[in-house]
Amino acid sequence: VDPFATLAQFGPDATRWYMITNAEPWDNLKFNTDGIGEVQRKLFGTLANTYNFFALYANLDHYQVNQFDRVPREQLPELDRWILSKLNTLVGEVTEQYEAYNPTKAGRLVQEFVNDQLSNWYVRLARRRFWSGVASDGNLTPDKQAAYETLQHCLVAVSQLMSPIAPFFADWLYRSLTDGVRAESVAKNTPFKHNSVHLTDWHPIEEDWIDADLERSMELAQQVSSLVHSLRKAHKLKVRQPLSRVLIPVRNADTRRQIEHVAPLVMSEVNVKAVAFVDDASGLLTKRVKPNFKALGPKFGKQMKDVAAAITAMTPDQLSELEQMGTLLLATYSLNLTDVEIVTEDIPGWVVASEGTLTVALDVTVTDELRKEGIARDLVNRIQNLRKDRGFAVTDKISIQLERNNDTLAEAVESNRSYIQQEVQAVSLDLVTGMNGSATEIEMDEFILRLIVEVV
Repeated sequence: VDPFATLAQFGPDATRWYMITNAEPWDNLKFNTDGIGEVQRKLFGTLANTYNFFALYANLDHYQVNQFDRVPREQLPELDRWILSKLNTLVGEVTEQYEAYNPTKAGRLVQEFVNDQLSNWYVRLARRRFWSGVASDGNLTPDKQAAYETLQHCLVAVSQLMSPIAPFFADWLYRSLTDGVRAESVAKNTPFKHNSVHLTDWHPIEEDWIDADLERSMELAQQVSSLVHSLRKAHKLKVRQPLSRVLIPVRNADTRRQIEHVAPLVMSEVNVKAVAFVDDASGLLTKRVKPNFKALGPKFGKQMKDVAAAITAMTPDQLSELEQMGTLLLATYSLNLTDVEIVTEDIPGWVVASEGTLTVALDVTVTDELRKEGIARDLVNRIQNLRKDRGFAVTDKISIQLERNNDTLAEAVESNRSYIQQEVQAVSLDLVTGMNGSATEIEMDEFILRLIVEVV
């Protein structure tokens, strides 16, 4: 491997990050330039895209952080309080790893936070807050201001945490986020006074921001969402198609409370109308338990067949106890969840998925009303793509003429007109008979759309 060619292609930060995080310090380094490219895309590309998203809307709103008048903590939305809790948990873990001379673990923690928590969860769920308008007095609403402040704070903190491994990118990110308030910060001696991330104090751990219960609630929301997404993918139900409800069998009161707490986020993320809870004894879900022979063999040796027979004969109450408590004394054998495989059977009109002790059942019946809403969401997607392809500005308002060539499509538009117009920033949406030659033709599942979209 030519190191100079590698550095020229990928840059020193991505190369260094890959070499430090790819293998433990005591292991041989498994070097592959494809791995550097993956780091460049998944970490540095994700961070750059997240910053660009922030900068796009911050510039449109002329936002600059007010270091003396932030939204009070008690007024922050739960999503903001969660990501700030995760951030402070991260700061503690990363600081501990750096102090133990383990940059491998520190880098992996930062990368996991950026990809799984900040970009793939917080920004995706909060993005509508950045799109929203301003208050009647022309100022940012407290909700929108909180979104800007929270995302900027997280990005600045990430720039500090990654700076020992990726000094150049970290400095670019920090300066991009703080240059606009540098003069004011110098004059008032605030933390953003430094013109380099490498001159700042290390990010402190703010213990009072850490909320373990909220973090657990959001972890459950992510698990439920992941299971529902996997069911949609397996059964070819795209996320833009709304579905009526998800059922979650929960016997643990704390787990139910934690999921209920974040149910609105789950509904938004997986596009369902309701999240409901059921007891395993309700008869809606049927579970079977099978022996996990890979775990039973090393654990029980010659007794494995007897243990397997006892597992196969487990009663529903015993299975429920094992799921709820994590352990079960079966005859004279002590079992835990890794000793068994729990299979949940589908029921008519529903599909079921499980992960560990968590099970979800998704109602896959698509009513006419849900189908029309799904068509409207698909139409929004096509118009948004058209806006992007034509280079329309984010703030451009448009008018739409759509050919009335299908009754189902027309009914879907009429039923969801206000939603469509709001999503694509259309001041008018007209269904017309006949189109001239300037109309754009777009395929959308079984429909052929002919429409005229113009900036007004």
